[in-house]
Amino acid sequence: METTKAALVLGATGGVGGSVAAALARHGWQVRGMARDVTSLRNKGQMEWVQGDAMQRADVMRAAEGAAVIVHAVNPPNYMNWDKLVLPMIDNTIAAARAVGARVVLPGTVYNYDPAKTPVVKAGTPQNPTGRKGAIRVALEQRLEQAAPEVQSLILRAGDFFGPGARSSWFAQAMVAPGKPVRRIVNPARGGGHSWAYLPDLAETFALLLDRPERLRPFERVQFEGLYDDTGMRMVDAIRRVCGRKVPVYGFPWWAMRLLAPFASFPREAAEIAPVWQHPMRFDNTRLVELIGSEPRTPLDEAMRATLIEMGCIADTPLPLLRQASA
Repeated sequence: METTKAALVLGATGGVGGSVAAALARHGWQVRGMARDVTSLRNKGQMEWVQGDAMQRADVMRAAEGAAVIVHAVNPPNYMNWDKLVLPMIDNTIAAARAVGARVVLPGTVYNYDPAKTPVVKAGTPQNPTGRKGAIRVALEQRLEQAAPEVQSLILRAGDFFGPGARSSWFAQAMVAPGKPVRRIVNPARGGGHSWAYLPDLAETFALLLDRPERLRPFERVQFEGLYDDTGMRMVDAIRRVCGRKVPVYGFPWWAMRLLAPFASFPREAAEIAPVWQHPMRFDNTRLVELIGSEPRTPLDEAMRATLIEMGCIADTPLPLLRQASA
């Protein structure tokens, strides 16, 4: 790969990694994706595929040769064993970036903060996690900060994902059932103030930031504002408008997650992040606007329609028909 505009994407088979890889390719980057099994990926996407495991430093070092950017969008398989896998993987990425002179790029999370005490997240907001996963994410970002300026890095933090490709998301796993007509909506929000990120807009933002590396600090934290659902119903209302009917809405069974937390992994993970859905948390994108100008923003109904089409929940009919149906 040519170093000046060459990127290695770890986690390129996932929603965030795949979307960022596609955005970089559109912006003229040479993109290489690493996956544990590339047998079925050789002709998938506008990228070169190499086989490797993010837990194996030699694999990451080899895949990073010639890269100017390493996108660290990899998570433990099935989101298990965070305490054993997350930090070793970022250590391998940092080592590879140091060896080739690349910038590490990380999608940031909300888990680093206590939602009850952090209504607005800025670049310098103190990180005060309340759960195990948040503490690990704080340690991960500290690794990057300590490696600078020798290893430069960019963290772009956003809320919950929705959009084409965002399958491991609260939207696709809780609110709407993939592959089925929308007959009901499960709303996890317990009030207003939840932040959402439309994945194509977030991926485009990554590409815009990396197009102007000279503007970035050696260690840069940037916040993606996305959609701030001030009422707790804006996403629900958008689903209804796009579907053209008043779909019934049910609350998410948070009480059941608390009861089942000792016995199963999903309820345990859900119970840990429940405060994110209870307390308002907004992302201040002042620094992002300084760097790229206005944040990419697809109109909500257009974004929701693309999301539901890709999930197989509605047909890809012309938008005017949907508007007439919802009138």
